[in-house]
Amino acid sequence: MKIELGFKKIKEVIVLLEKVANKHQTLPVLSCILFDVVKNGVILRATNLDIGVEIFVPAKSDVIGTFAVPAKTLSLFISQTQDQNQSVVIEFISGNLHIKTNKSKGVIKTVPVEDFPSIPKLKDCQEYQISPEDFTQGLTAVFYSASISNVKPELSSVYIYKDNENLTFVATDSFRLSEKKIKTPTTNKLNDILIPFKNIPDIIRVLGYLTSSMKVCANKNLISFENNGIYIVSRIIDGVFPDYRQIIPKSFTTEVVALKQDILNALKISNIFSDKFNQVHMKIEPRTKLLEIQTKNSDIGENQTHIDAALTGEAMEINFNYKYLIDGFQSINTDSVTLQFNGLNKPVVIKPVSGEQNFLYLVMPMNR
Repeated sequence: MKIELGFKKIKEVIVLLEKVANKHQTLPVLSCILFDVVKNGVILRATNLDIGVEIFVPAKSDVIGTFAVPAKTLSLFISQTQDQNQSVVIEFISGNLHIKTNKSKGVIKTVPVEDFPSIPKLKDCQEYQISPEDFTQGLTAVFYSASISNVKPELSSVYIYKDNENLTFVATDSFRLSEKKIKTPTTNKLNDILIPFKNIPDIIRVLGYLTSSMKVCANKNLISFENNGIYIVSRIIDGVFPDYRQIIPKSFTTEVVALKQDILNALKISNIFSDKFNQVHMKIEPRTKLLEIQTKNSDIGENQTHIDAALTGEAMEINFNYKYLIDGFQSINTDSVTLQFNGLNKPVVIKPVSGEQNFLYLVMPMNR
């Protein structure tokens, strides 16, 4: 079996699929990329049982067939090969994979393909059309807020639901919460979906290769994304996301409007002096126009940073986890942000200062 492919394309695909392939002591084939040679091309597949990806790559081949190659070995070899504008010739001979470019060649032992699990194709499911950029934007804006613990699977997921013209993405670990609304032109209904947190980075990477509207298909157990020869399917959580809307304050007693970069700079400086709990102290005095972030560490020292801001409402002092505060700013693209407070022991709500309020970030305070 002999295949000739474009080097640049196959390199991109192999590096991408190697991220999905997972080492598995009892099922070594899961650490492989499966090559399924078909007419006019080859379909490359990788799965870790939670997520599966297959990508079609055009190729010249003399015969159809299937073989599996350890993903890490193949990715390392192809990544270090510098023949960027050349083709690569792959031959499957006596259980070994022979790879040859203009300057390099190698032989990699293959793995029997009998145990390679099939990647499910969804049928009789809800279909939804959306741009991959929009879907990726929604996932990226919130997934860092999901819990890394699997004790409550619904909290270690990104919750996605349709709300009028918006597709809404939400994640929370009970200490902070992110919500991102993406306007979508379609009127198709989509049932509520919970995508596991650990699958999100791979989904984002794969969707980054799509350029036009993709088909999203979901049933009770799985969600898939498909476009232009790329197919990805992920397990989804069978659970109920908490009614997070009830914890979002309807009013506030103190408001801060400041430049996002000024707050970020102050937080980064303050973190140098923060304690082992990443605690920062925020002091707000609207009457004297004082917004100050303070930190103190008995082993290092202390710091106070003043921030220029527009302040209204009641004076207050409150503590937050530095990491939780700074994480939310990565999802805000405006120059200015609004911080809304509702007293001690109540969460702060952080929003972009813009006409379209499509992102909200909520952080619970720390006890002093």
